[in-house]
Amino acid sequence: MLRRILSENSHDYRGSYVVAIVCSLIVSGTTAFTAWIMAPMVNQIFYERRGDAIVWICAGFMAAFVLRGFAGYGQAVTLAKIGNNLVARYQKRIFDHLMKLGVGFFNDTRSGRLAAQVNENVGGIRDLLSLTLTSIARDAVTLIGLVGVMVYQDPVLSLSSLLIGPPLIWAVVYLTRRVRRITRDSVLINSRLTGAVQEATQGIAIVKAFTMEDQLARHIGAMADTAEQRNNKIARVSERLSPISDMLAGLAVTAVIAYSGYRALVLGQPPGAVFSFITALILAYDPARRLARMQVGMERALVNARMIYELLDLEPQQGDAPGASVAKFTTGEVRFDNVSFRYVEEAPVLKNLSFTAAAGKMTAIVGASGAGKTTLVALLQRFYDVEAGTITIDGQDIAKVTKQSLRGSIAYVSQSPYLFEGSIRDNIRYGRPSATDAEIEDAARLAAADEFIRAQPQGYDTPVGENGATLSGGQRQRVSIARAIVRKAPILLLDEATSALDNEAEARVQEALTHVMAGRTTIVIAHRLSTVVNADHIVVLEDGRLVEEGTHASLMADPHSVYSRFHRIQGVKGLGLVDDSAPIQTSDIETQTIARSTI
Repeated sequence: MLRRILSENSHDYRGSYVVAIVCSLIVSGTTAFTAWIMAPMVNQIFYERRGDAIVWICAGFMAAFVLRGFAGYGQAVTLAKIGNNLVARYQKRIFDHLMKLGVGFFNDTRSGRLAAQVNENVGGIRDLLSLTLTSIARDAVTLIGLVGVMVYQDPVLSLSSLLIGPPLIWAVVYLTRRVRRITRDSVLINSRLTGAVQEATQGIAIVKAFTMEDQLARHIGAMADTAEQRNNKIARVSERLSPISDMLAGLAVTAVIAYSGYRALVLGQPPGAVFSFITALILAYDPARRLARMQVGMERALVNARMIYELLDLEPQQGDAPGASVAKFTTGEVRFDNVSFRYVEEAPVLKNLSFTAAAGKMTAIVGASGAGKTTLVALLQRFYDVEAGTITIDGQDIAKVTKQSLRGSIAYVSQSPYLFEGSIRDNIRYGRPSATDAEIEDAARLAAADEFIRAQPQGYDTPVGENGATLSGGQRQRVSIARAIVRKAPILLLDEATSALDNEAEARVQEALTHVMAGRTTIVIAHRLSTVVNADHIVVLEDGRLVEEGTHASLMADPHSVYSRFHRIQGVKGLGLVDDSAPIQTSDIETQTIARSTI
């Protein structure tokens, strides 16, 4: 994993790494120099009482500390810049990759948890490289320099003090294995907690409406307790290295002081070399401890990095076909030819579906809930690929053209409009980034949105809030319709686009849509049949199959047709005899028709 990260990033940061390494070497060198200069300081100033040595020894100390200060600053700033750039680079890379994944991935992955997991994991790349550089270029070099001073001053004492190495290495290996097992669980638990908080705040209206505050508080509180316990366990395991290393270091320093004291008092040796050795030994403790802890820290960073690459290594399940061409649609005729489709491990949703949406005409798709209407629109936009059959536009198989060019030829208005962070103008412009302000305002007028937009505090520049929270449902829908209008695409998909509007606004938007649909191939998913009475062609679906098609007049001419029965049921709804909020099931059609007749 480390080799992969270095191969992907080292080239771009080569200059910065050189600067950081040079600074680290200066820090290491000055630290070793500080230990070495203790011998002449003690011998020449305090033992031999040479006044002339004070100047150069003090100058040496001062120079060492100044150099180390500036080098440490340069190293820290350089590593921070590299780390911050790495985080930004991987955030952009992950988002670009997520945008290439299919809709199915996002249907199976909770968005809040995904965002939280990415934010928590992306720091692992930065920490991994930072730990590697600081450990090798600073701590390892510093430790080598200090050990060199120790060997130079007293080889025998150096050998004895290094005996603490094997038990310290054993402790590091043991703790690393323990940390590796529990860190991944901790990351997942923390991401679930953050995701749950995000989802609760996004759905606060539902939380308040259903008095879910206490229930969610208990749920999130339980996850917070679990996260706390897991993080405490990581702290207990990883911090066990401190008492182990402290005890071993204390044993080594005690033995060295005792033996060197014996030599100074009994054998009468000058104390300078001993002081230099002890200083080097004490100074070597910090880089040795950091190197020991580095392996434990790297395991935590590696877990995060692996989870990032697990996401980046996901192959898009629905890419462009080899040699896919750029779609060039002229009239926009849409043809479904024996199309069958099922979601993973589910029953077929569409079964041998065939029909044609004529170019420049309005085709309405009618059916009960679960009949396959929304799936049909998703397949047309290639959110999924068909299991069998073909979908063509102007005779071109949409599976053989690029998805970007296909979707660039389609304007889509969903039943549940979604607005993004930014102003109203920004959200309309998402339909076509090159649209001018005049075109945006024309589209808003056609969508009956201009009046309410100008009444906003900042007009078209008014921020919409999270998912359009500052606008009503009908206002959000009209903004999304304006976004589709400004796209100027030859094919228009409307998923009950006026469902959130009141009667007056619906009439205005329907009139606007009549002008917008002129000359465009329009496919409308209809739940309210009153919106498709004037459709050029009506396709009726039942259980994923086409059961009948025609115009409103021809379908109503047969009193036993599915369409006419739907029409009668919605007439009962209009009188308040059927619950409008309940989805119509085809199995209930006869029962509700009999109820209407009886009444």
